[in-house]
Amino acid sequence: MHQQLIVDKISGILSATDSSYDQKLTRMLDNAKRIFVSGAGRSKLVGNFFAMRLVHAGYDVSVVGEIVTPSIKSGDLLIIISGSGETEQLIAFTKSAKKIGADIVLISAKSSSTIGDMADAVFQIGQAEQYGKVVGMPMGTVFELSTLFFLEATISHIIHEKGIPEEIMRERHANLE
Repeated sequence: MHQQLIVDKISGILSATDSSYDQKLTRMLDNAKRIFVSGAGRSKLVGNFFAMRLVHAGYDVSVVGEIVTPSIKSGDLLIIISGSGETEQLIAFTKSAKKIGADIVLISAKSSSTIGDMADAVFQIGQAEQYGKVVGMPMGTVFELSTLFFLEATISHIIHEKGIPEEIMRERHANLE
């Protein structure tokens, strides 16, 4: 019962998400010198999944907050994952990146927010009214899982569009695990 509840909810959210986002995001990724991914809490974990797959696909990617993350510069792309678009730390990151001249993408449950107002693009996952309380999916689960599926589908789009074989992706995978 609960598995089907989750599958149905995520399916509904993804059906209500603009189907051109994967192409738009791919263009932004391809135009960036480097890519930086950030989020808070479980959204950060979703960002980590995405960053790893981007590396596998051949992009130069850093996760914000890691000890080895370089400074962001003009021509780079900062991807913020935030359901609300109002997380204080992420607002600060966005302001800093914007001042430097980096491009900003917000992936959010809301079409309008503080971060969204500064972003070059906002990709709204689903529609705001779909994020009411869902029994069995507490505290942001709907957004996080839907965003994870959206980003995995974007990776699928990228590897299909660019013809990246899985063997090449495996060669780029960490080998010190």
